[in-house]
Order: sequence, then C-alpha cells, then structure tokens
Amino acid sequence: MLIFRLQVEDKSFSFAKPSSIKLYMTTYFSYSDKEIEHLKKVDKRLAIIIDQIGMINRAVNPDLFSALINAIIGQQISTKAHQTIWQRMQNDLKLVTPMTIDNTTVDQLQKHGITFKKAEYIKEVARKVLSNEFDISALYTMSDEEVCAKLSELKGIGVWTAEMIMLFSMQRSNVLSYGDLAILRGMRMVYHHKTIDKERFKKYWRRYTPYASVASLYLWAVAGGAIEGLTDPAPKKKK
Repeated sequence: MLIFRLQVEDKSFSFAKPSSIKLYMTTYFSYSDKEIEHLKKVDKRLAIIIDQIGMINRAVNPDLFSALINAIIGQQISTKAHQTIWQRMQNDLKLVTPMTIDNTTVDQLQKHGITFKKAEYIKEVARKVLSNEFDISALYTMSDEEVCAKLSELKGIGVWTAEMIMLFSMQRSNVLSYGDLAILRGMRMVYHHKTIDKERFKKYWRRYTPYASVASLYLWAVAGGAIEGLTDPAPKKKK
C-alpha cells in the first residue's frame, strides 16, 4: 500500500516558499482480507483482537540498505532516541546509501548520536556492499532462514535485527520473533499465559503460519495497549 503525503518542513510556511514542501512516499506493510481471514479461522482469541483493532498501517522501508542502517541505529536505545538519530542522519546525508555512508567518517556519524561501535558497524556494512563482498540484492532470492543467517554474518547484526529487516523492509510474510520482548508480552496478554517458553512460542508460530508477520502486527499493538483492560499476567518482579 502506497500513501502519498505532503510534509511541510517550515512551520512558517507560505506559498512564497515552494521549496519548503517535499513529497514523501510512505509504504505500509501489505496484507489483505486473505491473511486476516486465515488468522481468524485458526485462532479464535486472535480473531477477537483483530476485530477490535481493525487494519493496522505499519510503515516499512523498502530500501534494504537504509533499512539495515536504521536497524543498527535502533539497537538497545529508546524509540524516541532512535527516531531522533535517524532523522538527523537523513537530514545530513539526504540519502542513506552505501556511497554516502562510505564518504562519511566515523566521527561524523557519531555526531548524529550513535556510539563509536555502531558507527564502525555502519561503515563496514557500506564498505562490504560497495565492494560486493556482501551481495545485498541476493537476499531477495533466499529463504527466511538463509536471510537470517546471511545478515547475521555482518558485525552488529543479530537474529532479532535480521528478523526486523525481513519484516519491515523485505515484507516477508511469516516472521514472528522470539527475541522480541513486546511480541512475548502480546502473546501473554492475548492468551493469558504467565510465561512464553520456546515450545509454546513455536506452537503459536505454527498456528499463524504462513502469515505470522500479520499476527506480529497485532501482538505488538496489544503489547502497546491497543485493547483497553487487557493486562500482562506475567509475575511481577520483586524489587
């Protein structure tokens, strides 16, 4: 789904400043009634959640390289910090490409607010893509397991980051991340489990297959408080 929007960068916008308007294209994770009907058929509790929430528009970044850089930036920091740093980088570089990253020093990258280690990881990814040591376009020909393994060969990329890339850039249909705390929280809330171990997680993944990515969207929404009165039954940690 492609949505066009106008963004006014200058709050004092007037028609005398046409350069202050930029046209952006926002892409959302694509799914339809087919995926919804399947999930509702195989999981009655999730069906109730889906009916209450409705369709979810979750933005994705189809550009695999910039999505990869964005994912590295966002590791182990708050959503707000992540968004701020990413916006600074976009404002500075205009386009986040292997070439623009390669032409930027580690010190310059750090000035956007990232650590020295993350800056080095980002530089190395750009270098490997430019030299074709890492064939980023080949990821589209691989299975989910192969993509995860290939991305994990890069410094700074683990399984969770690879799964987020598959979902929010490649739009793979069957991604459900055991390493995502919000996914586990959403599962506990929907199914009223105190804990979600690996076997229980796999049971739900098999149930959602082949549309686990869409189930992920709803579990994230639940974890974020989309359903009023639904709470997390996980045992409270002792202080």
